[in-house]
Amino acid sequence: MSQPELSTIPGAGRDLRKLLIKQEMFGVDEYPEIIKRISQKIEEKGITAEEDRIASKLRLLIEDFHIPPEEAEKTVTNEILRENNVSTVSREPSSETIGIADANPGDWVTIEGKVVSVSAHPHEAIAQKGIIADESGAISFIIWEKAGAEPLEELRWYRIESAVVDEYRGAPSMKIHSGTTITKSEQEKPLMPTPVKIADLKPGVATIRVKMIQNWDPRHENMLQSGLLGDETGTVKFITWKERNNDFLGESRDKLLEENKVYSIYYAVVDEYNGNYSLNISDSMALEEEGADIEIASNETGVTGVFVNFSPNMGLIKRCPVEGCNRALSRQNYCPVHELQNNSKYDLRIIGTIDNGKEAHNVIIQREVTENITGMTLEKAIEMAENNPLGLDDVILEIKKVLTGRYYTCTGSDINGTILVESCTPKRFDSMEHAELLNRAAPEEEAGGEF
Repeated sequence: MSQPELSTIPGAGRDLRKLLIKQEMFGVDEYPEIIKRISQKIEEKGITAEEDRIASKLRLLIEDFHIPPEEAEKTVTNEILRENNVSTVSREPSSETIGIADANPGDWVTIEGKVVSVSAHPHEAIAQKGIIADESGAISFIIWEKAGAEPLEELRWYRIESAVVDEYRGAPSMKIHSGTTITKSEQEKPLMPTPVKIADLKPGVATIRVKMIQNWDPRHENMLQSGLLGDETGTVKFITWKERNNDFLGESRDKLLEENKVYSIYYAVVDEYNGNYSLNISDSMALEEEGADIEIASNETGVTGVFVNFSPNMGLIKRCPVEGCNRALSRQNYCPVHELQNNSKYDLRIIGTIDNGKEAHNVIIQREVTENITGMTLEKAIEMAENNPLGLDDVILEIKKVLTGRYYTCTGSDINGTILVESCTPKRFDSMEHAELLNRAAPEEEAGGEF
């Protein structure tokens, strides 16, 4: 889709009044992540960012003209750069080599780098995709099928002239087309990326040193592993997909990241969605640091509300016995990675939703806390499942009976709206709070309203 010029959009001036009204109604933080990315891009060019103005332009494009947020982001960025006489696109290909970290969306670039990973192409129009790096940084690349280029070899240096850089969700990506010249380089200088902290991640490619905190159940059949990583500055979720170039996992594709171990993960892809970052390490190299430890920053949060919903995948479950896996098995004892497992081990958990009247939070509660708030031990749950006609469903029904409609305060790490609960206590009746609610409702009653 082409990028519209704000000044050429019909009706832009007429709708300015509507825009100003919306500004007053919604404030300036309606698109915080997009505004942040645009501010960073123009500040890198030495231009002062005016967030109110950026927000106004975004609202006009997104809300009034229904332009997709990704296109609106490009349009607003380019317009502000042009207003400040900063070129947004290097129209003339240049043979001057630049560092990969200086390759910005819209540029035609010539770089020299080492291919640190290649992966299966996801579409017939793409011949190859991967990551290329130099001393300054790393960037994802795609070779179009129509380019007719030879596939790049992993761990080999190349000089790439006249490639085009664009972006997807804020992450730069280099495209190799029919006009790109690729030559092998004989240099073999060492390449050691500098790790960044989780708090400093941004869309693109990054190397991090982290501790594996939690192993989650895959939510998709093609997902090999997902979970939570952390360091001194925060936490971030990660995903590893099946049928990728999982060389970093070693000869056995069943080898996974293990909880409570520290890893250096090289060239992970940082994705952003709705302001939340995640790591795709399918094609990364992960090296374990034996005996190392990292103190994880706490991002604990709490929510008070009533249990309103529960997942059918909770209650008494079976876990995969393969070392380092621990995935929840299906009721037919199948692990999504290790297939049929007859020597499974039981576990107890709750996956549900707590609603406080204004917003809902998904919660995952592990065995110890589940036993505390339900009064049902793992042994009692096993006995119930083995001696009742509905088996595992009887355990779920009992947990629902105990918790549904009851108020609790649960605290834990908030990961993209899901709280990994570490403690949960019942909320007692508070007469003062009850009176306050009644007083708030009273004016509506006097005015003839309903409550």
